[in-house]
Amino acid sequence: MKSEPAIIGEAKTTKTAGSEALFRRAKEVIPGGVNSPVRAFRGVGGNPLFIQRGDGAHIYDVDGNAYLDYVGSWGPHLLGHRPPEVIQALSAALELGTSFGAPTGREVELAELIIDAVPSVEMVRLVNSGTEACMSAIRLARGFTGRELTVKFEGCYHGHVDSLLVKAGSGVATLSLPDTAGVPRAFSDTTIALPFNDLERVEDAFRARGDEIASVIVEPVAGNMGCVPPAPGFLQGLRQLTEKYGALLIFDEVMTGFRLSRGGAQQLFGITPDLTTMGKIIGGGLPLAAYGGRKDIMSKVAPVGPIYQAGTLSGNPLAVTAGIAMLRAIEKRPELYDELEQASNELAAAAPAGVVVNRVGSMITFFFQPGPVRNYEDAKCSDTAAFARFFHHLLGRGIYFPPSQFEAAFLSTALSPAHLNATAQAIREFPA
Repeated sequence: MKSEPAIIGEAKTTKTAGSEALFRRAKEVIPGGVNSPVRAFRGVGGNPLFIQRGDGAHIYDVDGNAYLDYVGSWGPHLLGHRPPEVIQALSAALELGTSFGAPTGREVELAELIIDAVPSVEMVRLVNSGTEACMSAIRLARGFTGRELTVKFEGCYHGHVDSLLVKAGSGVATLSLPDTAGVPRAFSDTTIALPFNDLERVEDAFRARGDEIASVIVEPVAGNMGCVPPAPGFLQGLRQLTEKYGALLIFDEVMTGFRLSRGGAQQLFGITPDLTTMGKIIGGGLPLAAYGGRKDIMSKVAPVGPIYQAGTLSGNPLAVTAGIAMLRAIEKRPELYDELEQASNELAAAAPAGVVVNRVGSMITFFFQPGPVRNYEDAKCSDTAAFARFFHHLLGRGIYFPPSQFEAAFLSTALSPAHLNATAQAIREFPA
């Protein structure tokens, strides 16, 4: 049942006793009280809210407080919470069973929808998380090329894969962890980490070790150091260099896939990678991800090829059903991307003086510095204390932004003009 809060954007006193009690309990049984680090509010101070439900543009915590949601479960909820198409499809799927460990027709249908939409994908393998998708794509690139090195970019997060937790942005940046304990040096030695948007450094790396580099993996629009768009010519240059040296280009579109356009960032920028990883939106809010690409590369994956990857819950019927419903709803609404572009532009225009706004489509970050922010080093110059005050200023007005300077906010089609106006007004009122 829809329940629109009567007043949006006004400062108010919120009760948090329920969240506080749950957090005390959680810290006794879960490391840090959370199951993913950024949720702990370490980047903004205070304690996390425990969410009870979502509906449209809003989330509601266990104390009954309503918030306009600009996190959207970190990206999946392009259409807002509980879109009818997805909920109806899930209800029907529950009547059939939850998991079989065997192929289903719905897996084929979702694969066909992805291949139809994403320019680079000729075959696709479904997995359970973005981490698993990126891990599998990296292994596939090494097996296909017979090489061992991976080029990644500082501040780009590709999941908690051992070899990729090198200057990884996201929660690693939020918690000020330079890398992470528990990763053998031999693993990180297979990764070359370079500044995002610095094509010259990539050229240098290929000149020095081009015959050892299996792949370049990149978020085509970075979202894990905050939103950082590619510089003109950067993605094109990566495509040219990988082709020249016989390496594979992997686009990590776990965030950007189906969010920036139906065909993802690769369609938006007109670049065709060799492999693509996807997640978030393709699961309709349920745990599901995928990796795919050229047929000659994907044909190296077991059981038809020698590169092994498997998963008990891969292609889970519930997640696949939600993904099909989500992608079909997107297919019917091609105008939604223009609408979200306009909406994020309205929020950007409200930014306080001295704040730089990076955005691409429905992804947006307010960096508390004069900018520009072109890479991880630029992003780290932001005033995180000012961002924390900004976060709590919005939270006190019923607006839930990502609790970290180094995470992108995500807009949804459930946000109405009234929601956007109230958010823009609250942003303008922030005493920067």
